[in-house]
Amino acid sequence: MQELKLALGADHAGYKLKELIVSYLKEKNYLIKDFGTNSESSVDYPDFAHPVAQGVQDGNYNFGILICGSANGINMTANKYRKIRSALCWKSEIAELARLHNDANILALPARYISEEEAIKTVDVFLNTAFEGGRHQKRVEKINQLC
Repeated sequence: MQELKLALGADHAGYKLKELIVSYLKEKNYLIKDFGTNSESSVDYPDFAHPVAQGVQDGNYNFGILICGSANGINMTANKYRKIRSALCWKSEIAELARLHNDANILALPARYISEEEAIKTVDVFLNTAFEGGRHQKRVEKINQLC
């Protein structure tokens, strides 16, 4: 089985949760690239969303995980990339559907609105749920159409 390569990034509001998730994923032997931030000092979330989204789009990482206060800004930034389907998830059930139906490749977590336990559960579900394909495939293909 191929090891999953994961890219992670967070702003200052997501820093503590990112650190917890990075430690958890390393214990599970995932290959991790942490794009920062590395403290709670104020930073701009796009600076961390861009390298994660670019890395996933380029195929250097299987999945990305992005974290900021609400996850809105970091999610919007990631979704500017053509091959990215970033899903803002605050419950594991939403992450499951994002993978099953939307083939999401980046998980965006709202650090201020999710418990540590739910965040870990959501990450696990996201990484261990396969895309269902079938009737959802044509819908996912339409996401990448240019407007």
